[in-house]
Amino acid sequence: MMTSVGFDLDLTLADTRSGIAAVFDELSARVGVPIDSDAIITRLGPPLEIELANWFPADEIPAVATLFREIYPRVAVPMTTSMAGAREAIAAVRDRGGRVIVVTGKNVHDAVRTVNSLGFEVDEVVGSLFGAAKGTALARFGAAAYVGDHVADIEAARAGGAVSVTVATGPYTVEELRDHGADVALGDLTEFAAWFAGWRPHDELV
Repeated sequence: MMTSVGFDLDLTLADTRSGIAAVFDELSARVGVPIDSDAIITRLGPPLEIELANWFPADEIPAVATLFREIYPRVAVPMTTSMAGAREAIAAVRDRGGRVIVVTGKNVHDAVRTVNSLGFEVDEVVGSLFGAAKGTALARFGAAAYVGDHVADIEAARAGGAVSVTVATGPYTVEELRDHGADVALGDLTEFAAWFAGWRPHDELV
């Protein structure tokens, strides 16, 4: 039986740090508000509006978010690179007959642009979801595991009835991810294929 897997995008499959920093730098210059992009890229994961609340009053956030998303495709997407082991991780799922879904807090348009730019072969991309809210998409897709770098991705896996696989390529260490309840904690995606090769979810057991 095929084993389908969900993946987070930022700092799981895609290294978006330099691109996101560049967008925030341009945003800062255009609106005249100082923004510490170096600090921002240490805490990627939550929705854009949550980060913008650190720099702007609530009534300005919708307009600033719109401007950010106007800048993003031109600036960030070309600067985005694959995380180590990302292509191999996707290939490992496909080689076993599984499907791949990307479920991310990034808006779906930029998520699709990013996936396409990096040439990732995935079956579906779902955006603008964070934490447990990702669970519905994972369950609908039938994902047996969900891979992410953030503790909120552990909540996502739980909500979707999936095994929580984490990678310490975001803001948390392997130990912190384990302490937050991850079923599997890897250093990065270069370790995924070997783990996946030896893993059998319950629906594959006879």
